[in-house]
Amino acid sequence: MSRPLAGKTVFITGASRGIGRAIALRVAADGAQVVIAAKSERRHPKLPGTIGETASEVERVGGRALAVRMDIRDEGQVEAAVATAVAEFGGIDALVNNASAISLTGTLDTPVKRFDLMHSVNVRGTWLCSRTCLPQLLRAGNPHILNLAPPPSLNPRWFRDHGAYTMAKYGMSLCVIGMAAEFAAQGVAVNALWPRTVIATAALNMLGGGISPERCRRPEIVADAAHAILSRDSRSVTGQFLIDEDVLREAGVTDFERYAVSPGQRLLPDLFLDA
Repeated sequence: MSRPLAGKTVFITGASRGIGRAIALRVAADGAQVVIAAKSERRHPKLPGTIGETASEVERVGGRALAVRMDIRDEGQVEAAVATAVAEFGGIDALVNNASAISLTGTLDTPVKRFDLMHSVNVRGTWLCSRTCLPQLLRAGNPHILNLAPPPSLNPRWFRDHGAYTMAKYGMSLCVIGMAAEFAAQGVAVNALWPRTVIATAALNMLGGGISPERCRRPEIVADAAHAILSRDSRSVTGQFLIDEDVLREAGVTDFERYAVSPGQRLLPDLFLDA
């Protein structure tokens, strides 16, 4: 059985729960060394999952785990987390910029503090983690940066109701465009991955409960797509805005019902997809 990520070190932000955790477990099943970098050292009162719990799960499925408490907004903590990962595993082969903050609110209903949080986590955090990991990635044999970010669009519908969040997520998308071009010659793949449908995570509960989980897919579909991307030759794909379902279809997957929370239900399309 092919295990393309066996022995590779994958650094994942926001990996204590949700999509980040699912990606950690998927690459660990290959025998990857997984750096679980997130703030949740202890249980959140409203959200499940901690870095320690994810680390235990990673090791149970066959990977090696390093749980590192890291606030993505803190330059010193990011640098320390990367240094700890390098000391433990000898380098970094892939970075998954998964950590994100969200508020689907209009201009007058978005506190400045929340605006600042979304931009410091989504844009600055993605840029900072990429910048800090790049010296290691440039030494790796098949280096990848994968941002959980949407294909950018200037359609006003994506700005009208939650402009601050859209700008913050598109900042992650612009990192893909810029860094893919900047590091193409060195063979560092920089791509984005986004789900076709809404993904059922605990974060849905933080949005007011307006989304029915039964009309969503499970995080494993994004994890399988991320695994497929990180397994590719880094010089063969870069600067792309990839959709989970499309990636898996290309890889030969035909059964998508297995990813549904409630098979047979009509699925909700995710934000930022014009078609």
